[in-house]
Amino acid sequence: MTQIEVKVLRRTQEAEDIVSFELARADGAPLPAFSAGSHIDVHLPGGVARQYSLCNESSARHVYRIAVLRDPKSRGGSVVMHELREGHYLTISEPRNHFPLVHAVRTLLFAGGIGVTPLLAMAQRLAAVGADFELHYCTRSMAKAAFMREIAASPFAARTHFHFDDGAEEQKLQLAKLLAQVEPQTHLYVCGPSGFIQYVTDWAKGCGWPAGQIHVEHFAGAAQDTSGDREFQVKVASTGQLVTVPADKTVVKALADAGFEVLTSCEQGVCGTCITRVLEGECDHRDMYFTDEEKSKHDQFTPCCSRAKSPVLVLDL
Repeated sequence: MTQIEVKVLRRTQEAEDIVSFELARADGAPLPAFSAGSHIDVHLPGGVARQYSLCNESSARHVYRIAVLRDPKSRGGSVVMHELREGHYLTISEPRNHFPLVHAVRTLLFAGGIGVTPLLAMAQRLAAVGADFELHYCTRSMAKAAFMREIAASPFAARTHFHFDDGAEEQKLQLAKLLAQVEPQTHLYVCGPSGFIQYVTDWAKGCGWPAGQIHVEHFAGAAQDTSGDREFQVKVASTGQLVTVPADKTVVKALADAGFEVLTSCEQGVCGTCITRVLEGECDHRDMYFTDEEKSKHDQFTPCCSRAKSPVLVLDL
């Protein structure tokens, strides 16, 4: 995977516990093109990599902008990012997009907290092409809402609706009204904490919205009950070698210990970097990446977090 050295040009406090960073290539060359919904991997000291959505206009080639929520419950990435200052250097990946916009007559964007980042880029793109859309941005309070001044000065200010948990009842998100009528040419995009995503998608599905019109992006994997995990084996198809995966070890770690490296990034089943083809066996999917239909095929899985229901998984390695 191509890596790019970048310099932090600007660090901005966007809201309580949220800081944005503008990144430019260290050599001054243009950055690779990206589309709304894209993210980059940011490589941090100690071999840690974290994924952050690009939240500037997708027409930009001179700078990437990301925004990071300082989360005390995180695995350390956000704390390290918040310590960065202007002039610091980082290594990033080229942009990837697992959350692309599709052509639709109308688009509804639902952002929860820091989940506004990819949706802000989508709103910028939709406004640029004159599309019909609305952005609904939900936070616990006004102090925690990032990019408010920027949105207020944008061409889509009138299309943006802020919803604060501590605000008046009439300004809170009214999904019953927004989603009651299923519109065949309207697509929904949802990003934010898992609970927020579940809340919006449950409402949409309950109102009859087809799965193909609902698009989500998770920033973290779901909590898993690992108390019932058991040992199983994976077979490397190219060599026939059987590798035992203990109850307390991931497939990626067990393979690495046996000399087989699988490229990883988020290690939570969110980014899709480690996807591996499964030739035989039944997977215990624990990712937030695949759809239910994709999971039912048992022909690929995320070995960073997923396991096996069958005694053996044969992997295309």
